[in-house]
Amino acid sequence: MDTTATTGRSAVAALEVRRTIPAPRERVFKAWTEAAAVSRWFAPTDDYTTLVHELDVRVGGRFRIEMRHKGGAQNIAVGAYREIAAPERLAFTWRWEGHEMPETLVTVQLLDRGAETEVVLTHTGLPNEESRTKHQEGWFGCLDRLTTKV
Repeated sequence: MDTTATTGRSAVAALEVRRTIPAPRERVFKAWTEAAAVSRWFAPTDDYTTLVHELDVRVGGRFRIEMRHKGGAQNIAVGAYREIAAPERLAFTWRWEGHEMPETLVTVQLLDRGAETEVVLTHTGLPNEESRTKHQEGWFGCLDRLTTKV
């Protein structure tokens, strides 16, 4: 099931994406928290290579993940972990290195559905609707890849 909800017309935009992943919750949690696993799926399309430069999965720990497009463009996501409740929930700050963007917050909740896991991703504090739309497209692509690569 794929659904999206957004806040509208406010000074700050948010989004929610839900996706059912065909894997148990513990495996999906590892896909978010182990560098080798993150490098397999964490990019919006297969046109990107993902390089995990830092992934210190503990409260206060930082991450730095580079998504390099085959055309040469690169984007580097950076942030810090605010909450870790294995295998149920992660929360971390998010911003793009080198871009004027406020720090935002991503919360990932993993709901046990037996042999499957429902991922509920919420991204809050986005500065405007354009940013919300771009991040929504990116998260859709990431979760599509997670579905096939977990």
